[in-house]
Amino acid sequence: MEAGFSLKESTIGIYGLGLMGGSLAMSLKEHCRILIGFDSHLPTLELALSKKIIDHAESDMATFLPQVDLLILATPVHSIINILQHLPSLMPNPCIVLDLGSTKLNIVQAMAALPERFDPIGGHPICGKETLGFEHAESVLFQDQTFILTPLDRTSETALNVALKIVEVIGAVPVFLEAALHDAAFAFTSHLPYLLSSALAASIPKSDFQFIGSGFRSVSRLAGTPASMMLSVLQSNQENVLNALHSLQKILAEFESALALNEYTKLEIILNEAQSKYQIFTQ
Repeated sequence: MEAGFSLKESTIGIYGLGLMGGSLAMSLKEHCRILIGFDSHLPTLELALSKKIIDHAESDMATFLPQVDLLILATPVHSIINILQHLPSLMPNPCIVLDLGSTKLNIVQAMAALPERFDPIGGHPICGKETLGFEHAESVLFQDQTFILTPLDRTSETALNVALKIVEVIGAVPVFLEAALHDAAFAFTSHLPYLLSSALAASIPKSDFQFIGSGFRSVSRLAGTPASMMLSVLQSNQENVLNALHSLQKILAEFESALALNEYTKLEIILNEAQSKYQIFTQ
């Protein structure tokens, strides 16, 4: 990839026009020469074309890939890894590759195996909604949100600068993080909350639905995320998610023990410690 790479003069291909890919397309449309959207769901492509969010739509990867200078992978984790494994046989030209996957270690490892003509860098925008799909995409989704970048040892300065430029034009804030540290952290801050929300939604009897208030709706909101999206995230980060679950189970066991033994002073101490942590990370 030439050092003089210009985002404004580039052809960008976005693989996957769901919430993330669609929102990114909206944000990047005026910052590249040509924007090509790929999606296996033809109505999504038709909608994106009708709204003039993309310049061209493709459902055939073999036709789509050779045209692009920069490929952005915005599909679920297992799909990203599958694409990376097949990319060498589908893409004959040099290309920068950026992904938006929710876990990073397995993706970065797949990127590291790409031939030298590819210039890969991992990414993860820390934003989203439980309502997925192109119809929920919005151009301001990334505004003022953290965008994690996980460069590889082989990532060139050109690819790094292109990724930083993308983060800049979509209004996000770049943060660099090693892939393994990313996955360990997000097991606690993202994947565990999804499981906890799902557990809350699954535990409430239907007879009590009429008594659900805003508090329960807030803490169970993530349960509205389709399992098809989260399953590959949990699978690709299994060990870290299990560690997070064990930590949560330990706290829940302390709650249960304190209540069962009428140790309310101990329970208050635990709850106050939780409140102190909450006040720190919400400042």
